[in-house]
Amino acid sequence: MRKPLTRFHPPIRRCGRLGGLSVPASALAVAAAGLLAGCGSSSGPNGALTLYSGQHQQTTDALVKAFEKQTAIKVNVRHNDEDVFAAQISAEGSHSPADVFYTENTPALENLREKGLLGAVLPSTLAATPSRFNSAHGQWVGTSARVNTLVYNTKLLSPSQLPTSLMGLADPKWKGKLAISPGETDFQPIVTSVAVTYGKAAALKWLEAIKANAAGHDYPSNEVLTDEVNRGQAAIGVINQYYWYRHRAEVGPSSTHSAIAYFAPKDVGYVLDVSGAGVLKSSTHAAAAQKFLAFLVSKAGQEIISRSDSFEYPIGSGVTTVQPETPFSQLQPNSISLEQLGDGSAALALIQQAQLL
Repeated sequence: MRKPLTRFHPPIRRCGRLGGLSVPASALAVAAAGLLAGCGSSSGPNGALTLYSGQHQQTTDALVKAFEKQTAIKVNVRHNDEDVFAAQISAEGSHSPADVFYTENTPALENLREKGLLGAVLPSTLAATPSRFNSAHGQWVGTSARVNTLVYNTKLLSPSQLPTSLMGLADPKWKGKLAISPGETDFQPIVTSVAVTYGKAAALKWLEAIKANAAGHDYPSNEVLTDEVNRGQAAIGVINQYYWYRHRAEVGPSSTHSAIAYFAPKDVGYVLDVSGAGVLKSSTHAAAAQKFLAFLVSKAGQEIISRSDSFEYPIGSGVTTVQPETPFSQLQPNSISLEQLGDGSAALALIQQAQLL
């Protein structure tokens, strides 16, 4: 795949996408053997915490550096896609060297919770974040959020031409103009939202329609999708808002030929995605791991997120973003809960049934 722009925002190292949380046995065997070459060592030296991070590398590294300085606890970080790590932890089971799993989206955490691989998060840590952003079972804590938006090329489309609903992208008028990235884990919550709202049959029909409309514009990542829309190779797509802000920071305002637009308030496509972290039940450094989770949602940790050029919204300890983007309090997402988003397996099955993976 084409390498995303990385001038100011190096992306998560991608050592092979597994297309979601359902992976072949051969891939699990590789994960279990710890053979994801180039993604870091498999365990923390000298008793250090081992963090499996599917989050943005620059944000994770800033958080880890501050945590190490504050606590003198060493953290050994491994970076990869969250779906790869979820599969790896599942394969490693109680022998996983990971102490903490830090993700972009909650379905990966739910997948491990359902398998009994996550421990309980301390109540004091959960209390730092509004309960609606945490595990209903207390086994992971929400750390930041993003929201799904349209991204469109401003030379090809005007705001008045944009659909106000996600479902409008199934209209044949978008054939050859729509861009999608169905292999991204960010895509699964969108599909889940459609399925929860309208049923699985309607979700499959919608997926088949957007597959037809996006023929030739099926991209391997949202970074590439955003860049292609900006260059006019596609006219419109759906992304988390932060991809566009990062892209604009990378290329500069004069080279930005795209914009984002929000769906109608409460629309099925107006999905709020939450990043989170959990402690592995098998962790041999559970106390230190709990301290790391507490730091993520503390004022100090959340202020790092608020200043980060990952452009995610802090959601803990009352901290708000300082980045020039729509304030979190002004967003109007739909009411699909994180519990309804689940572990992503139903969405993945629909995506596969539509032959988008």
